[in-house]
This record gives sequence, C-alpha cells and structure tokens, in this order.
Amino acid sequence: MKLIEVKGYQEMSARAADYLAHKVRISKKITLGLATGGTPEGTYRNLIEDHRQNYTSYRHVTTFNLDEYVGLAGDHLNSYRYFMNKKLFDHIDIQKSNTYVPRGHVLDIEQECLDYEKLLIDHGGIDLQLLGIGSNGHIGFNEPGTPFDSKTHVVELTPSTRKANARYFSSLEQVPTKAISMGIATILKAKEILLLVSGENKSEALAQLLEGEITEKNPASVLKIHPFVTVIADHAALSASKVRC
Repeated sequence: MKLIEVKGYQEMSARAADYLAHKVRISKKITLGLATGGTPEGTYRNLIEDHRQNYTSYRHVTTFNLDEYVGLAGDHLNSYRYFMNKKLFDHIDIQKSNTYVPRGHVLDIEQECLDYEKLLIDHGGIDLQLLGIGSNGHIGFNEPGTPFDSKTHVVELTPSTRKANARYFSSLEQVPTKAISMGIATILKAKEILLLVSGENKSEALAQLLEGEITEKNPASVLKIHPFVTVIADHAALSASKVRC
C-alpha cells in the first residue's frame, strides 16, 4: 500500500485527477470503477477541466459505479446515476452507453445484483477502482460486518451512513434505507485501487486501516491484502495516524 500525504482537499483532488487522467491517456482501453459523494467531487471537477484544457478523451473508457440507492430511478435528483451525469459524464466525451450504474428502481433488486456482477465479469473487470471511505470504515456501501467474500448485493444502510448522506436530501426521512453495492470481493478484483481520504472526520477510520487489524468490523481494512493500493490522504485525515509519509 502506497500512501501519498497532501495538504488538503484541493490538493488531494488534483493529485487524484492527475493520476486518473494519466491512466486514461496511456491506455487504449480502460475500465474505471467510480465512486460518488463529497470526496470525489473535486476529482471530477479537475477531470472536466483537464478534458477542456488538454483534450483528454474518454471515448475508449468504460465505467462502473460502486452503488445506487434502492428505490431511486436514474433521473431522480438524488440518484447516483444523476450525480455521475451532472458531475462528470455530461462534461466529457465518454459514451453514456459505456457508463454503468446499478439500477435501483427495478422490481427484482436481487436479480439486478446478479446481472451487475455478471456485467462486470463480461467486461473483463475493473482496471482502476476509485474509492472513498466512510467514517465507520465502509467502502462502497459495505457497512461494518459485511463478509469479505461478498459480491454485488443489497445493503441495509446504517443510521450513521444515512445521517451522513442526509445533507443531499430534504430530510433524513427522505434518505433511502437500502442500496445496491458492489461487494468487497468484487472491489478486491480490481487490478488497482485508488483510495481518497480527506477531513478529520475520516481520521479514525483511516488510522484503523493503516494501523489496525484486518477485520470485517472495519471493511476498509481488507484493502491491506490487495497488491496495488494507493491512498491519497490530507493532513486532517492523517491526524490520528502514526504512519505518515
């Protein structure tokens, strides 16, 4: 695991975008695993600016998103499909048909999980997976206690996760209680993982990842067994860690 320490969120976002854009430019074909939420927003803004300034093309790129809320259609303002379109896809030259997000509004959610897992396999898996980390150590929507051998599945969101995401909704009651998420085993199949961590509120989770044991109580801890993980973390996120650059 490689750790890159940066000053703050802006530098983290710029470094992450440079990393991703470089991978895109040097690849004839590449599949990216993407994340949503506040952490990657700055990275996506930088990717859009790079596309405008440097003409980095995404026509050869396929993307798979980590998760989606159960019950929300893709055109819902709080769906992750809507988020990805507005925060990234609408502003670059990627083919929308090559961007995949789990469908949270289908009648048979369990079948959607199986279909999404198969779709990933059919496309040859993910070359580079972008991740954030929750304050409780979750990756994707894989909450503490999620088995390490889990594949794409339906998740019951914990109160802390729903509360953290309530800022995107009109009230806590509006936050869905379930989501579809790539499983931990699915995430670990990615050839490379880029983990972004910013803010003091993530410091304990990051410290547990860097210094704690590998346990299902801390889903992110499993990243220690992956052969190719890069962590970009700012000073605040590393404030509780003894391990520093």
